[in-house]
Amino acid sequence: MKLFNCANSPHLIHSILLQQKNTTHMFSFRQKNNMTKKHQVHNLIILDESGSMSPIKKNIIQGFNELVQTIQGIEKKFPEQEHFISLISFNGLDVKKLHVLDPASKLQEIDDTKYIPNGSTPLFDAMGKGIAIVEKGLKGVNDYNVLVTILTDGEENASKEFKGAAIKKKVEELKKNNWTFTYIGTDHDIEKMARSLAIENTLNFSKDSAGINDMFEKERIARFKYSEKIDKKEDTSTDFFC
Repeated sequence: MKLFNCANSPHLIHSILLQQKNTTHMFSFRQKNNMTKKHQVHNLIILDESGSMSPIKKNIIQGFNELVQTIQGIEKKFPEQEHFISLISFNGLDVKKLHVLDPASKLQEIDDTKYIPNGSTPLFDAMGKGIAIVEKGLKGVNDYNVLVTILTDGEENASKEFKGAAIKKKVEELKKNNWTFTYIGTDHDIEKMARSLAIENTLNFSKDSAGINDMFEKERIARFKYSEKIDKKEDTSTDFFC
C-alpha cells in the first residue's frame, strides 16, 4: 500500500488547485465566446469601374464612403450583428478586390487612386469572383446573412471566366441560403438584365448628381430596413427597396 507523502502535499494541493483554476477559466472563456457570438452580415458590393462611369466618378466615391458610414451606423444600432464588407470593382482591365471580408468598423474610405474608371464591363466575372470570396469566408459559419449590391451603368460585355447562365444558377442557389441580391443601374434596361440573373430587387437612377444622391439615399434606407428584418428574423430575399 502506497502512503501519502505529507512533505509533498502542499505542492500537490497547489497543482490541483491550479489545474482547477485553469479549467474553470477555459470554461468561462468558451462560455463567454458562445454568449457574445454575433450574427454575421456580409456586405458584398460589386462596383462597375468601366470607362462610362468616369463622368460620375466623384459621386460614386463619395456615395461608397457614405455607404460604409451607413453600415457602421447599422452595426451600432444592431450590436448583435457583426458586419463585414467586400468591395469588388471591375472593368476590362481587371477585377479588383479593394476590400475582402473586412470588418466594417475598421474600414477606411476609398479615393480616386483606388477607383479609376476605364475599359469595358465584365460583370459576370466580377460577380463570380466576389461570390466565391464570401462563400469561402462563410465556411464553418451557420448564423449569417449576405447582401450583394451590384452597381453598374451598362450591360455585361467582357467576361472571360463566367457565363451568365452559371451566374444565374448560382444566384438561384444562394437565395435559398440567406443571400439577398440587389441590382442598381442606369443607362440600360436594368429590369431585363436583373431578371436574366434571377435578381428581383432593382433600383434605377439618373446619371447626374441629383439622381445619384437620391439613389444612395434610397439604398441607405433600404439597408437599414434589411438589418431590421434580420433582427426580427423576417424574410430578406425580396422587397428590398420597398
